Amino acid sequence: MTRSASRATVAGRLSEFDLIEELFAPLATAPGAFRLKDDAAQIAPLRGHGLVVTTDALVAGVDFFAADPPAQVAKKALRVNLSDLAAKGARPFAYLLTLILPRSTKQAWLNAFARGLREDQSRFAIALLGGDISSTEGPLTVSITALGRAPRGGMLRRRGARIGDLVFVTGTIGDSAGGLALLRASDGGGTSPAQRRRLIQAYRVPTPPVRFGLSLPGLASAAIDVSDGLLADLGHVAEASGARILIEAARLPRSGALRALWGDGLRAVARAAGAGDDYQIAFTAPRRAESKILAAAARAQTRVTRIGRVEKGSGVTLLDDKGRPIGARHAGFTHF
Repeated sequence: MTRSASRATVAGRLSEFDLIEELFAPLATAPGAFRLKDDAAQIAPLRGHGLVVTTDALVAGVDFFAADPPAQVAKKALRVNLSDLAAKGARPFAYLLTLILPRSTKQAWLNAFARGLREDQSRFAIALLGGDISSTEGPLTVSITALGRAPRGGMLRRRGARIGDLVFVTGTIGDSAGGLALLRASDGGGTSPAQRRRLIQAYRVPTPPVRFGLSLPGLASAAIDVSDGLLADLGHVAEASGARILIEAARLPRSGALRALWGDGLRAVARAAGAGDDYQIAFTAPRRAESKILAAAARAQTRVTRIGRVEKGSGVTLLDDKGRPIGARHAGFTHF
């Protein structure tokens, strides 16, 4: 983990050297991390596998609330990257962390942030390799680059969906957007306290299906993580594959908590299909692979739902129970 040119203390306390030594070096358990005592890390190649790399940055006020619990911020920053690896069929093993900290950041915040990383490192069998720390007059920014391994030639891509394939999605859709709506508004509609907690937790700490993702190479023809919204992300698959994707609204998996918040009509379904931040996997596969997919889902204790099909044409269309197109209110999240 490199040191920035500025050696400013955080909230007048520890220097960045102290932060690295006390909070982050204990997380650098991989042999090639050298306990963060060098300027770079070393990755040992694994025979028959390729390296899969992804990166995402979270900015306070954009991707999370500045007042969100720091341990949950850490977990979300890591998990949104693990979601990308899961959709590629890659096994995560290490990550790089860049922290851009406001000068007002307190030591207690950093302690809790590091604790969140430590808990998820244990959960997902991943270790810190290095990174960077700097300070800013702007918002807190957390950037993580995650590394995974996939069988050589087996990494899943957006391109690959074929005419006649089925379309699947893991988990439920729209919960994170429901949680965000609750955090922005004081009225929880018809939801119970437990339902509100579930939706808010989905926004703050997503649960990417990492274990299930390892089963997809050899079964799925194309895959993508649902980060910008189910319709928007499947739109990328359709475009890359040169095909049309049809989604049946009645099949979209939505939690009871989200149904209580938004209702159960077509407008509510379209709202969930256009919402972002779910960090599930949407994928296509040949019809003959469906039984193996469901068996893999059962082994991984992951909910998987068939939601549509691939046909000739272009774009993504959400259909009602009579096969008529439904206009989605939101096409998905965009950064600009």
